[in-house]
Amino acid sequence: MYRVRLWSVRHARGLNLLYRILENLLVALRPVGRVLGGGERLERPMAAVERGVKGLMFDCKMCGQCVLSSTGMSCPMNCPKQLRNGPLRRRACQWPLRSVAGDEVRLGSRLGGQSAHPGWHGVAAASAVRSRSSVAGQVFMVACGARARGRSSQMKFGDEPAPGAPLPMLPGHVSPGRFERVLRAGAFAVTAELAPPDSADPEEVYARARIFDGYVDAINATDGSGANCHMSSMGVCALLTRVGYAPIMQISCRDRNRIGIQGDILGASAMGVCNVLCLTGDGVQAGDHPQAKPVFDLDSVSLLGLARTLRDEQRFQSGRKLSFAPRVFLGAAENPCAPPFDWRARRLLKKIEAGAQFIQTQYVYDVPMLRRFLQQLEDLGGIDRVFLLIGVGPLRSAKAAEWMRTNVPGIHVPDALIARLRGAQDQSREGRNICVELIQEIHGLRGVHGVHVMAYRQEETVAEVIARSGVLAGRVPWYPTRDTPQQSSELTADKVAS
Repeated sequence: MYRVRLWSVRHARGLNLLYRILENLLVALRPVGRVLGGGERLERPMAAVERGVKGLMFDCKMCGQCVLSSTGMSCPMNCPKQLRNGPLRRRACQWPLRSVAGDEVRLGSRLGGQSAHPGWHGVAAASAVRSRSSVAGQVFMVACGARARGRSSQMKFGDEPAPGAPLPMLPGHVSPGRFERVLRAGAFAVTAELAPPDSADPEEVYARARIFDGYVDAINATDGSGANCHMSSMGVCALLTRVGYAPIMQISCRDRNRIGIQGDILGASAMGVCNVLCLTGDGVQAGDHPQAKPVFDLDSVSLLGLARTLRDEQRFQSGRKLSFAPRVFLGAAENPCAPPFDWRARRLLKKIEAGAQFIQTQYVYDVPMLRRFLQQLEDLGGIDRVFLLIGVGPLRSAKAAEWMRTNVPGIHVPDALIARLRGAQDQSREGRNICVELIQEIHGLRGVHGVHVMAYRQEETVAEVIARSGVLAGRVPWYPTRDTPQQSSELTADKVAS
């Protein structure tokens, strides 16, 4: 089998052409398959053929999500770690491959000093050299899930985008992102906030994101929250998009002028970031670098207008044209419980006019006050013009609630709620109970489309709070261990609001 696999690598260019022809043929024969009884009837014989042919030629593991055409005809499942997005490495492994375009390329890998079976990185490198492919190993591939294992991947040709390709935009959408799809389909959305690490280690970002797996539709990456320095929002979002999460990139006007901000929006969109939250930002005096020079070239409203110009008019603010506009879903923040109360709804309407399509609010612990805010927004005609996600979060104790009310601008925590916490035997548990009750009460309010859960240093409680609230109603947001991003909220076009 190994000799056949080496032959396949040496003839990767021709096999890739044959693979493309077969793919087009199967797509063309799809109507015939429907006449014969559809995909389920043909699944078993097609899977058997694939298992025999591809198993012999490529040592196929039947993952059900074949990416051979994107990896120089080299199966990534042969990597000992099954790294579908690993680098192409030469001269790093144990087995030599002779005379591949004059390069010495080795086909094995070592793990902890132990020699392993022929690794994918070397094979893919050899295939890229032989087939003169510039895409082998450069195309992002979604994580391989378990549900498709053993099934025919050829039967899915024409059903979904190529691995790593952007999701197609639906009518009325401005981005290909899943977060916008969930909101426009009428589902109750859940987002959470990821506190960026004080580190350059990407694994710290992934570890924090995994806490939310299966419970949130999008993850906010904060941009110097509280004017304190952490890993950048752009960096966190770049890491999250690598593994398929749906990040919301926060942009603060405090640290960059309009030149830098416009470049960041273009760069983020190019990396697959589909959601941008436009913020004015906290003053530098509030953070750990009070000596820093603030920029504030823009505020949140003018930033929204700038971002909308990039997207809808396909030009910079200077008037210079873009060759390709960013495809981003624009959002902003609001605080229904901060004075002056009568001005808050009008301020939100101004953000809607500037281009805000979704709103995430600051913490709301006073539902009657929220009801008044929503009524004011409805009276102004803005209730049906924006997707509104209400900010909630578990309180650790009565002392923490009092500290927030005193020290965090705009946070209103009612006296009755603090008294309830103080009288509880387990205040942390009672704080989670209060959060669950708030979510359930907010869920039924007109004009509310979701919740934004902020659980600073309590991120592990988010799953419990969302599960107990029942607001997902059996829906499981996508996370990287599922089969494909599309399956998370597979919302049909007839449910999508234009």
